[in-house]
Amino acid sequence: MPKTNLDQLDVNILAALADDARKPFLEIARDNGVSGAAVHQRMSKLTRNGVVKGSQLLIDPSSVGYETCAFMGFFLNDPSRFEMVADELKKIPEVVECHYSTGKYDMFIKLYARNNDHLLNVIHERLQPLGLARTETTISFKEVFHRSLPVKDTPID
Repeated sequence: MPKTNLDQLDVNILAALADDARKPFLEIARDNGVSGAAVHQRMSKLTRNGVVKGSQLLIDPSSVGYETCAFMGFFLNDPSRFEMVADELKKIPEVVECHYSTGKYDMFIKLYARNNDHLLNVIHERLQPLGLARTETTISFKEVFHRSLPVKDTPID
């Protein structure tokens, strides 16, 4: 997707919502000296242009029983099957991210499992049938931080 030209108001809106996605548009408008309708229109434009991909509720995985976070690199038997494998990965709820990658792996995913036994089951029952030559798995002990991009540093065109 081509880079979208942003002005200072766009950057200020994105920065405010990246910091607190529940911040009311009227409060953002007040902070920037514009109307609430102007912020709403800008958000519609940013969404339409693909800058904003939506919003989500972030849930602490361990609080809902998912104690194991794993990153897996895939080596595909047939790399031309990227799209088919990606489509099948979308059907596995434990897989929360999927990336085509360069370097060592054909694909790289992040997934959550209730425990190591559940992880093993997901690997054997759901992932291996996708045509994987082999996988390499790294288990995360603890997420240290997770943050949004530094929108305030976005160059203005």
